[in-house]
This record gives sequence, C-alpha cells and structure tokens, in this order.
Amino acid sequence: MGLLTNKVERNEIKAGDHIYTYRAVFTYSHHGIYVGGSKVVHFRPEWNLNSNQETSDSHDPMSIPPPSCPTFPDCGFRQPNSGVVLSCLDCFLGNGSLYCFEYGVAPSIFLSKVRGGTCTTAKADPPESIIHRAMYLLQNGFGNYDVFQNNCEDFALYCKTGLLIVDKLGVGRSGQASSVIGAPVAAILSSPLNLLMPSPVGVAAVTAGMYCMSRYATDIGVRSDVIKVAVEDLAVNLGWLHHHEETDENNEASNRQISQVLKGQQLLSNGKDQCTPPISPFLFS
Repeated sequence: MGLLTNKVERNEIKAGDHIYTYRAVFTYSHHGIYVGGSKVVHFRPEWNLNSNQETSDSHDPMSIPPPSCPTFPDCGFRQPNSGVVLSCLDCFLGNGSLYCFEYGVAPSIFLSKVRGGTCTTAKADPPESIIHRAMYLLQNGFGNYDVFQNNCEDFALYCKTGLLIVDKLGVGRSGQASSVIGAPVAAILSSPLNLLMPSPVGVAAVTAGMYCMSRYATDIGVRSDVIKVAVEDLAVNLGWLHHHEETDENNEASNRQISQVLKGQQLLSNGKDQCTPPISPFLFS
C-alpha cells in the first residue's frame, strides 16, 4: 500500500484485515472484515437484505445480495433481523477492486489522505480478537444501520479496535461520514475569508486545511470519547437489549402472578379437603 492508494491484490490480504471496495464510480466505499477462506463479514442495511426486488447493481451494498453464489453455498448467510452478513470475496467485491484499510498511521500520513475512510491513527488488535468480534457479531448482530453513526465502516473499525464512542449524538467512527460532514463545515467556516483573502488559492488552501483538521479531530485514534468494549458487552452498552429486558420483566411478572394464584388455590383446597390433591402447575402453562 502506498501514499496515494491502498489497493492490494487478493494474495496480499490475510485473515483479520479490514478491506473495502468502491461503489458507484468511487462515490462511496463498502467495508468488511476478511476472516480467511475467501470469506468476508460485513454490515449492510437490513431493509435492503429483506427486499424482494432486484436492482441494477446486484453487488451494490445498498441493494439485495445475489440469489445464489456459484462458489460458496453459505454466501449471504445472516441471522434474522440482522444486517451482518457472511459473503464470499467475489460477491463482496462485485466488479470493484480490493483495498486494505490502514491502521496506526502517523498523523502526517492521515492528513495527506484527502479522502476519508482509508486509514486511522488507531492501533489494530491481534487478528484472533478481530475475527472473534466479527464472527460473534455475525451471530448476534450490530444494531440498526445508520449512514452517519453505525455503518459498514463503523462495523469494521469496531472489529479491528474494539473501540466504542461514548457520545451517541455525534458522528460515528466512520471516516467517510466525517468527510461528508467535514467538507461543508470547512466551507462554511472559511467563507468569511473571502473578504480578507482576495486570492481564491488562499481561500482554497485554508478550506482544505480546515477539512483535514476536522477529519483528524473525529478519528478514533485521537478522540477522547472512546472506550474499549468487549464484544459480549456491546449490546448492553448500545442499548440493544432494552426491548429484550422489557420482555423478560413482563415474563417474570406473569410468572409471579401465576405463582400467587397457585398458592391461593392450594390454600383453599387444603382448607376444604385435605385429601384433595394440589392443582397441577401444568394447568397454567
């Protein structure tokens, strides 16, 4: 991988790598974790996976997956109501090229990458931890897809680092999302300079500098609002278990009511006829 591009060949990637490919003529990129055996675990919008209509690009991450894979029977595997998918490398890439996301880059290298979503200053964890997170989330899901706060790049970044942002109201870990937000912010902040700098080149340089700094400030490697969260505790930290906890509480309350009824019936039965057998709890099941 060089300064200008992170493009790699298939024989260069290894299990635990964060890979991505560009879609729609380099408009955006789709990210995933390579787990070996020509398999990729990645995160997609759940509603697109449930769609029954084909689109013009069946390999686009914003469209449904191909109906069948000629190479791997388990390609496209996912749990119900989950956007985390296991795909083969061919289906993940479609017609796109293969790129490898860089970790632990120096700030100067990060700032030189004009486009977001290609690298981070954060350090990556060992491959076994990365693969464990990816496979665990394949079985348990990664919450609801959100373009700005919980997208495919956020999924891959978490698998690689285990870092979670505490502030849920801000932008997520995704470098692409930071770029989309940072560009107009930089343009707005630099617009008053038009009155001070008659040269368009000077204004453009300042705007570019603000854009790069806004990207750097939101990188997970330098943010102060990130914490390390075990994948087994991820659902609790993000509130995904709220619905399940309410269901469990309702079940416990119902069980307590049934127990009280059983005790009352048994007391009445024992008071009237000591020979009457107690009511079987199976009648209330």
